[in-house]
Amino acid sequence: MLPIFLKILPFFLLIGLGYISAATRFFSKEAAVALTKFVFWFALSAMLFNFTATLEFSQIANVPFLLCYLAASILVYVLATGVALLRGNTASVAAIEAQCAVIGNVGFLGIPMLVGLFGPRAAAPVLMVLSVDLLIFGSLVVAVITGSRGKLEPAIVLTIGKGLLTNPMVMSIAAGLLWSLADLPMPVPMGEFMTILGAAATPAALFAIGASLAGKSAERPSVALWLSSLKLVLHPLLVAIFALYLFDLEPFLSAMMIATSAMPVAGNIYIIAQHYDVAPQRASSAILFSTILSVLTLTAVLGWVG
Repeated sequence: MLPIFLKILPFFLLIGLGYISAATRFFSKEAAVALTKFVFWFALSAMLFNFTATLEFSQIANVPFLLCYLAASILVYVLATGVALLRGNTASVAAIEAQCAVIGNVGFLGIPMLVGLFGPRAAAPVLMVLSVDLLIFGSLVVAVITGSRGKLEPAIVLTIGKGLLTNPMVMSIAAGLLWSLADLPMPVPMGEFMTILGAAATPAALFAIGASLAGKSAERPSVALWLSSLKLVLHPLLVAIFALYLFDLEPFLSAMMIATSAMPVAGNIYIIAQHYDVAPQRASSAILFSTILSVLTLTAVLGWVG
């Protein structure tokens, strides 16, 4: 276990550096926002395009893999929703809690960490998980929140579609897939440009995670711990059961799916919660707690799957 911990420690040290820099005001809030925007729109998009453009379409259109991850995630989503409703929360709040229980920080943490640890072959399964999170669960939370307010009209489909089309991660994956399907050669200058820009994604994304955590506050720690346990323990456990015993996937694909599902709560859930004014502090607490605890849980999961 110690060798695995030492391998992932540099990733969390970068997160810690970002946190300290923002907490001490050496790195301003505006600078953190600008860095996150750079990663989201440019560096990470270049990395995702590079991965998908060089993959075979069949590698990221693995139907059993997609169904396996989706089925296991839906169970966790339903459990989190049910418990939230039993505690007297509204459907909107339950949707945010369910999102915290299922959606991990795959873009900013999962891709850099798993590709860094396991090599380029980890890209395809991680990208498939990211696609399900963005396209299905990302659309679902908007539909539930809007529908619970009595505003679920045909126009909401356009809103969801616009949100997906303006998401650079979705667009870069789609562009890479089209490039791969067209079997186009990558011009050398373009390939080098994408490689240089994409290389900035890992350190900048990890630093940005830490900087964003400095602004997070802890509200309802019991709820945050509950959601963190769902995300860090139950979600990867159910994914493992489905992948290894029900769907009998290839070992490496199973390992990457399990590892990806063990990532801490995604930061963009706070953005959604804040945008719709639905329990943003609760989402903030879940992100903070799960990221801290994931130092231990990710070590255990990666030690097992590795």
